Parts: sequence; C-alpha cells; structure tokens
Amino acid sequence: MKKLSSLLGALSPNRLFIKLLLGFWLGSSVIIVAIGSLPLLQQHLDTAPLPPHLQQLLERAARPLVERPGLMTAERIRHWDRMNRRDDKPVRLILVDDEGKVLNDRPSRQLLNFMLLAEDAGHPISHQYRDDMLFGPFRFQAGTDSYALYGRLPGKHPRPWFIFFNENKMLTLGLAVLLSGLLCGLLAWHLGKPLRQLKHSADTLAAGQLDSRVDSQTARRRDELGQVARAFNGMADAVETMVRNQQRLMGDISHELRTPLTRLQLALALARKRGEETPEINRIAYEAGQLEQLIAELLTLSRLQLNAQEPKRLLSLGDSLDQVLDDADFEASEQNKQLHISLDEEFQFQHYPKILARAVENLLRNAIRYANGAIWLSSELQENNLILKICDDGPGVAEAELEAIFQPFYRPDTSRERESGGWGLGLAITAAAVKAHGGEIRAENRPEGGLCVSLSLPLTSSEQR
Repeated sequence: MKKLSSLLGALSPNRLFIKLLLGFWLGSSVIIVAIGSLPLLQQHLDTAPLPPHLQQLLERAARPLVERPGLMTAERIRHWDRMNRRDDKPVRLILVDDEGKVLNDRPSRQLLNFMLLAEDAGHPISHQYRDDMLFGPFRFQAGTDSYALYGRLPGKHPRPWFIFFNENKMLTLGLAVLLSGLLCGLLAWHLGKPLRQLKHSADTLAAGQLDSRVDSQTARRRDELGQVARAFNGMADAVETMVRNQQRLMGDISHELRTPLTRLQLALALARKRGEETPEINRIAYEAGQLEQLIAELLTLSRLQLNAQEPKRLLSLGDSLDQVLDDADFEASEQNKQLHISLDEEFQFQHYPKILARAVENLLRNAIRYANGAIWLSSELQENNLILKICDDGPGVAEAELEAIFQPFYRPDTSRERESGGWGLGLAITAAAVKAHGGEIRAENRPEGGLCVSLSLPLTSSEQR
C-alpha cells in the first residue's frame, strides 16, 4: 500500500518532473501533429467532390459537343475555344482526348499535375493554385471518341487556411521552431521565476537581512519549488530567531554586568578614600575600567544590531565628522604620522550622525595605530552610493581574514591585532553601523602595503548628483 501511494505521489501533476515531462511532451506532440496533419488535410481537400455549380458549368459547356459530334474537328474546336475565351466568360475550358492530349490549349505543368490528381481521385475535383483554380474533369462521349473537359478560373479564390502553410514549407518549419521556442520559454519562465526569487531571498539573507523571505505566491506552489520555498522560509525564521536571541542575550548580559561592576568601582573608590592605594588596588581599578569599556562596546553593538538608534537626519559630512577628524588629526600628529583628508564636507545626505561618526572614528583609530606613517580618508560618489575610504600603509591583513575581521570578538592572527590587545569589537561595531544605513563594508589590502576599508552608503534620488 505504501509503495502504491508513493508511486501515485510520484505521478502527481504537481511534481516538477511531471510538469517538465508533460510540458515538453505535449508541446512537441501538438507541433508534430499540426505539421503532420497538413498533407492529410491537403489530400482530403484535393479528393473532395467537385462543387455542383462547377460540375453543371462543365456539363453545359460540353453539351454542344455531345449533341453534335461533327463539331469535333480541329477547325470547329478552335472556334469553340474562341467562343469560350471571350472576355465576358471568365472560365477557360480545356478539352482533352482519351489519350491525355490537350486539344485547345498549350499544356502547362499545373494542368498536367492536376490531371494526375484527378486521375488518382477517380472523380471530378478542384484545386487552387497560386494564380488560378483548376477543376474537372467532366468526361463525355462525342460519337465514338471519349473526351474530358477541364475548367480554369483565373485569380485567387477562397481556400482553407492550411493551404498557405502547406505551400510554404520553410515558413511552416520556421513557425514550428518559433512556437516550440515560445513553449519552452514559457515553461522555463514558469520554473525560473520562483528560482530567481529563491536566489534573491537567499542572497539577501546571506547579506545579513534576516527578515528576507520567499514571497507567498512561490511558497503556495504545490510542487517541489513550493516545498523548497517553505523549507527556506522555515529555516530563515529559525536563523532570525537564533540571531536575534543571541544579539538580545549579548545586550542583556552586558546590561546585567554593569550592576556588579558599579559596585566594584564603588568599593574601589571607598578603598582609595581610606588611603588603601596599593598596586593590587590600582590593577583592579585598571581591569574594572577595561571591563567598563568592553560592556559599553557590547551595548553599542547590541543596539546597532537590534536597530535601536535615533532617526536619520539630513546633515553634511562636515557636521557629523568634524570632531572625529580633529581628534584623529591630533592623535596622528602625536605619533608622528600624517592624516590626509579628502572629503566633500559640504555634501548632505540622510544618515545617523552618531553611529556614522563612531564607525569612521573606529576605522581612523585602527589606521593610525597600525600605519607606518600615513593615513588617507576620502569620499566619492559612485552611482547611487557615497563611498568613504580609509587606508593606511601598515602591515595589512591576510587575504583569508578580510571578511572575518568584521565579526564580533574576531582578532586576526597577525601582528596588526595581537599587539593591540583589543577585544575585536571595533570593526564589528563599524560593520553594524554601516548595515544600519543599509550599506556595505569591504576591506582589501593595498598593493603598496597596508589596508583599505570602504564604506558604501546608499543615497536617495534627491541626494544624488
């Protein structure tokens, strides 16, 4: 019973395999039957009985010859032919003897072909050629001799539509190829559209947009693509829940750590007030300060990841970054390093000023710390984005770690980070700040040596130049 149900399920028309099979099979079958039926339709038309009015026309034309056999001389036949060729008679009559010899006209290829068709049919028929229609024969006796009378109507006359395709075989073949291409294209579009939607949702989820889902229309499909879409949405729900819980947990833990840390700092202050200034007390105070900074960084990262920031404001780069640039320039000069700034400080756009300043500050401090002597900060417009680039001439980062350095608590196994003793949160905060703007962050090593970090911030249509 289970095997039977599984077999029936495999043959369900909602399965992708069955859709592909039926689509190609039915499409090709329809085209083959349509093209193959053209000769049969033509044959059926060619063997159809002659319409009564044409049959009567031939009978009337042959009656004088039947009633007066003496007219069947060469001179009389020419006279009879001239009478039938008068302008008021559109029908041209063709007289043929029992040996198949045309007596009053020059035999044409069309006429000979039609005579063969009529012979095969065994009864009077009609056939439309390109420029005229032939019909007949009407067979009669004139004396002891047998004759056949054919008619020709000049001009084009109504005929079935399939005659056109039967006469234009190359055009028919081209239309068949075009039709098969359209059918295959329609099937490919029917299957490709949900796949493109699924790929787009997967790409946006991989880029960090955790609320990315496959649209409901694709998820409602009853074939394998619908099953994949529903499975993807379920997976995305689980991933979003886990990541959100992790981010919220990080913020909650950081917040909870502040209470005992505050008590520790209060106890240190009381001890110092009583004159208990020992190396151990100073060490505890230093570590408490480090812990305070770490908790502050974690809370900042948590707020950014949970999108808990102030509304965007329309400000210039100078308004948001002036203080950061002044501090960075002072810090660089203190270390005998030079900060080169090339910013369009008057350029205005919608952004979060505090977190953008924090992101640029983190990158500048990193660049100043590891630079050998020079740091560069520049801005430029590329298509619909504002690009901020911070570069240094320091040791750089291993190529395999260029993406991982933006993960929380990740520190590359190089002298660039190990010497600092940091927590690996600065670049994670910067990446979260850029993501909050809907932008992208990318790091690359300079060919001359050093690291370049690019921030790509999207602009609205009114902000673009």
